[in-house]
Amino acid sequence: MDLKEYIYPGDELDLFSNAKNWKRYFSKRLKKYILGNVLEVGAGNGGTTKLLINDSVENWLCLEPDIKLFHSLENKIKLGELPSKTHAIQGTINVIKEDTFDTIVYIDVLEHIEDDFDEINKAAKLLSIGGKIIVLSPAYNWLYSPFDLSIGHFRRYDYKSLKKIESKSLKLIHYEYLDSVGTILNFLNKHILRNSYPTKKQITFWDKVIVTISKIIDPIINRRFGKSIIGIYSKN
Repeated sequence: MDLKEYIYPGDELDLFSNAKNWKRYFSKRLKKYILGNVLEVGAGNGGTTKLLINDSVENWLCLEPDIKLFHSLENKIKLGELPSKTHAIQGTINVIKEDTFDTIVYIDVLEHIEDDFDEINKAAKLLSIGGKIIVLSPAYNWLYSPFDLSIGHFRRYDYKSLKKIESKSLKLIHYEYLDSVGTILNFLNKHILRNSYPTKKQITFWDKVIVTISKIIDPIINRRFGKSIIGIYSKN
């Protein structure tokens, strides 16, 4: 693949850019695992990057294969819209050879990669001992919809599929589901509405109303069910 010609297949990044309630929710759940030298794979337009960076981060490298999104990241860094500890390079995990990271982050990215086992194990080789790989992805293959197909998703995840991409040196140490109420909306959309793409109004309603309710219900059900899943891997 010629990276200069790579184009991200979806345009949902702009659509979801205003889902601030959702981004704050999952970012708060992830921040405690993020520290040191960090690699964010598939950083997109940097919309999530600034929410995940915390005082425990020493350096943050954004890796993005899409040339337009990469230039957007560069521009935001130059304009100071992202923290000064942020840097960006264009490419996939294959372009990084020698750096050692304490944390590697995949936010709504792993489902876009056909060979996820190969991807995660390449990432593991770049981790320091005790380092973490953090995955946030859409949950449950039975919710796979025309929308997933339109934006290049190969799959959705659950606990079993997260376990399948473990290796001898990398173990899943924690998982949880988020947005329990959002699961119902996904189900209705797949089987009744059958929309291939959500509207801006639908995203706004989900972010302001559904996510707010899920934030109350999720801890009550011990985060064992939801539209999205978090997986935390640790290197032995």
